[in-house]
Amino acid sequence: MNKKLHIISFDIPYPPNYGGIIDIYYKVAALQNTGAEIILHCFEYNRKPAKELEKLCEKVFYYNRRKTILKQLSFLPFIVKTRNHPELLKNLLADPAPILFEGLHTCYFLNHPKLRDYKKLVRTHNIEHEYYHYLWKSEKEQIPRFYYLLESFKLKFFERRLKHADYILPISIQDTDYFSNKYGKTISLPAFHPFSKVSILKGTNEYALFHGNLSVAENLKSVTYLIEQIFTEITIPFIIAGKNPPEWLVKKIKNIPHISLVINPNAEEMDKLVQNAQICLIPTFQPTGLKLKLLSSLFGGRHCITNSTMVQGTGLEDLCHIGNSPEEFIRLIQKYIREKFTQEDIRTRERFLEEQFSNEKNARTIMKLL
Repeated sequence: MNKKLHIISFDIPYPPNYGGIIDIYYKVAALQNTGAEIILHCFEYNRKPAKELEKLCEKVFYYNRRKTILKQLSFLPFIVKTRNHPELLKNLLADPAPILFEGLHTCYFLNHPKLRDYKKLVRTHNIEHEYYHYLWKSEKEQIPRFYYLLESFKLKFFERRLKHADYILPISIQDTDYFSNKYGKTISLPAFHPFSKVSILKGTNEYALFHGNLSVAENLKSVTYLIEQIFTEITIPFIIAGKNPPEWLVKKIKNIPHISLVINPNAEEMDKLVQNAQICLIPTFQPTGLKLKLLSSLFGGRHCITNSTMVQGTGLEDLCHIGNSPEEFIRLIQKYIREKFTQEDIRTRERFLEEQFSNEKNARTIMKLL
């Protein structure tokens, strides 16, 4: 078994505090625990180099992501074109070992002739052209809308480069079906995450919670739905928690007494909010990938109410209460706001999550492919 592995990350995976970066960081940690010698390559733009990564990796390289307007003029997707640093290729060639490309973003060199004899794995976090299409539908501002639509077209064309991968590792069952039908050589690999075990509190509490990055259009659409369609009809305490909420959201809930906003909670604060919530509300209108906030809600929270779009292709349907209309959401909230979460409920979560979403087990799957 080859113990050495290059991992190309689209961003610096520390701190692990959003979507795909959570998956990458805990994947690196799990692989290191299996004995992998990791050479990590990170693109740097909004985050600083992190010494914490050096504890997990043999080497860590950082590359400037060159985000200039001229990159938009390429036929290549902007998220790919801005990650084609020549030093990356040089460092890959200097240390022959299998390569794990994290996201289509990092696949510029996937078909490079000098890497022909390298084993190449691609982790897909989404079907990217579909993801950008949904961003286009969710965005209200015209310039970002144009960018998302153009990027979606480019990504659909660029995706063909995946035929050069030895294996594609999608994050959800639904994505696995898509990539398997188009390219073959596809193995479903669930999300890596920070949860070593279920940490749910028994009993009840009195509030419902929505948590997520509040600067992301998808999450704002979900929050707006919950405020306007659900919590205008019921006055159960509702907490919204997340990063960088826009000013319009702060103003929107200012005079609604049963809705409160927790801005930029740290990891410990967020964990407590999830654990103490009676209900985690996690609808989405974007059927792409597997949302890590769903996993955090199931590992740490009591009752989880969501819609079919959120759980589609995840295998987690039986652990959630599903509603697809405001009326169904209201009925489920009113039912479960007073229903105790029992020890048997906790054991059900443990049996499923600690088997299917074991970081150790999924890291061994990667190592076997090398």
